[in-house]
Amino acid sequence: MSDVTAEEMLCSAKGCRRTATWALEWNNPKLHTPDRRKTWLACDEHRESLSEFLDRRGFLRNVTST
Repeated sequence: MSDVTAEEMLCSAKGCRRTATWALEWNNPKLHTPDRRKTWLACDEHRESLSEFLDRRGFLRNVTST
């Protein structure tokens, strides 16, 4: 992610302007092939809530630090 600007590394939580420190990889199996990954970014405060949102739907595949 070295070519990514700070503006692009903002948390994906609605209204949050913090720098993301986590990458949440997910896919919707009804829409995406099994190998496709989409990414939400999360700050420390929102990592758990965004992860839980995706996990409840069966979408969460991996969580890594950025």
